[in-house]
Amino acid sequence: MRITLTVEALSQAGLPAGEATSFLASYRDATRGAGMADAWRTISRDVLSPAHPHAVHRLCWDDIFASWDDASGPRPAWIPTADEAAATNMAKTCQRLWQPSYLHFFRWAADNREDFWRDTVEALGIRFRTKPERVLDVHEGAEHARWFPGASLNIAESCFAAAGDATAIVYQREGGPLATLTYSELDALSNRFANSLLSLNVKPGDAVAIAMPMTVEAVAAYLGVVKAGVVVVSIADSFAPDEIRTRLRIARAEVAVTQDVVVRGGKSLPMYAKLVEAGARACIVCAHGGGAPAVKLRATDRDWNKFLVRMSHFTARPASPDAFTNILFSSGTTGDPKAIPWTHTTPVKCAMDGYYHHDIRPGEVVAWPTNLGWMMGPWLIYASLVNRATIGLHYGAPNTPEFCRFVEEANVRMLGVVPSLVKAWRAHHMTERADWSGLRAFSSTGEASNADDYLWLMARAGYKPVVEYCGGTEIGGGYITQSLTQPSSPATFSTPSLGLDVVILSEDGRAATQGELFIMPPSVGLSQTLINRDHHEVYYKDTPRGIKLELLRRHGDEFEALPGGYYRAHGRADDTMNLGGIKVSSAEIERVVLGVEGVSDVAAIAIDPPGGGPSLLVLYVVPKLGASLRPDACKEFAQSVIAAHLNPLFRVHEVRIAESLPRTASNKVMRRVLRDQHK
Repeated sequence: MRITLTVEALSQAGLPAGEATSFLASYRDATRGAGMADAWRTISRDVLSPAHPHAVHRLCWDDIFASWDDASGPRPAWIPTADEAAATNMAKTCQRLWQPSYLHFFRWAADNREDFWRDTVEALGIRFRTKPERVLDVHEGAEHARWFPGASLNIAESCFAAAGDATAIVYQREGGPLATLTYSELDALSNRFANSLLSLNVKPGDAVAIAMPMTVEAVAAYLGVVKAGVVVVSIADSFAPDEIRTRLRIARAEVAVTQDVVVRGGKSLPMYAKLVEAGARACIVCAHGGGAPAVKLRATDRDWNKFLVRMSHFTARPASPDAFTNILFSSGTTGDPKAIPWTHTTPVKCAMDGYYHHDIRPGEVVAWPTNLGWMMGPWLIYASLVNRATIGLHYGAPNTPEFCRFVEEANVRMLGVVPSLVKAWRAHHMTERADWSGLRAFSSTGEASNADDYLWLMARAGYKPVVEYCGGTEIGGGYITQSLTQPSSPATFSTPSLGLDVVILSEDGRAATQGELFIMPPSVGLSQTLINRDHHEVYYKDTPRGIKLELLRRHGDEFEALPGGYYRAHGRADDTMNLGGIKVSSAEIERVVLGVEGVSDVAAIAIDPPGGGPSLLVLYVVPKLGASLRPDACKEFAQSVIAAHLNPLFRVHEVRIAESLPRTASNKVMRRVLRDQHK
């Protein structure tokens, strides 16, 4: 391998001259006579450190892979050793099933879905009260597949297979010490909550909303509701009262579990007050500090500590596999958000993705800054607990040095992120005083990633892989992701998820290397009904057929197939966007911005920043006749109404004033035209 790195280049990248000379000597010794893969593995693990400037990391990566043949796939930044690959859950299953490689295993799982999911529920230890007659029934077609017909179960019971004294949750309040809860203690607390629901006359099939940060109480309440045969209604704590009201109405939830206030960076933000304004009939209110609530409660509301009965035994109510356990929300392209029910089988998909693609192992800590209003909240519960791992919860904001130290002190082994969070850590040097060498892997979802940011992220842990994870609420997890038996390249995916398959099609329905990605059903986790939409119309109507005339299911993401079996995401193909890791439709943004004085018409689009990364929100605004709108003032007003009526996490990047919007003959806004012409 030819070395082109120089002392001058290293000095320009931020190394002092003396250090640059010694670094170059070590670099030459480590790479002499080695191939690119071996050289990078040695340099990334033994020579580079998080203390080196990122520019030095990038120089080394670019230098080692300068002659890399892109036809073989994207340049790797993490390459597993033979021992690392062999230790994964994936490799152990391949060996057990006599599959010679991951690619053979994937193909077998896609072609033999009933056999794959039968083996998976056995490997995960899913508990059935009544065994299923079979695993999969497709006599009505793949769109209407029935999983585990004839069975009865309560999926919450599968969350408590670990030893009672094993740690279920490690958590830290803002400014407080680490604390833990065992599996036995979490089981008892969730049982107490299930018993307490009886005092509210809540019956199986009723709906109970949870709108609060991800805390021990939130996890216990979630599991208690599921055990009781009641349906959780997931509401993000960041939503404004109008959006909370909409979700309570759609799900018909009159009871809500919430928190008095949310404390972030020492500031107290309202939480309970938003539920009251949203019209929740009765609230069970947790105190942010663990004692009594810091707000005065209505007569119809209960203090969490006083609400809980002492009885800590509860027999979970079994149900059919397709009984609802959770209603979550995801934006459509018009009107109210889609209400997506999860069943007792959906968590099997969460746990499978955790077991195989994230390689979650018993006793390891899994942390993912999230809450129950986003699908990753329930995912974290099931992917961790079914796999007998430990949930890591930090009650403060994740974009702080305190959270970064929590990752170290709690011995987190798998850390979930969104690209905008990584960008904030990097921009503000938040990881500098944290040692993340104990991490085994990252995972990233919610938005398209930026490759350079993710090379930086991998370096924070001494180069550990990032499991890119793209899916959705209506999938129960991911449909395209990573295998830790394969090299990891920043901002790319290495495989569709096990148990399903995908195809990329051009706009004219032909197989393509770039275009909209479609799912080939069936799979455990794929939704089969919506509360407030026609499920067939949303996911199947007018979809093209696959290469072999298979039924295809749309999801709305655009992907590029790369050499070597890898993929790269290119954002949404429809009028839905990801802002701050939260899916929202253009129509929802436009509806509230139309309330700004002087605005006649508006179109909201998401654009990709140069170099890739999280989407940026751009508004095209048409003024009313005679109105004078300045882009900066309009941006400020638009931001305020979006924060008040939707979500303060949605940030307006730019406002452009337009005379009119491009429309079709049927008067639909052509947002794709605006995206194409935006520069």
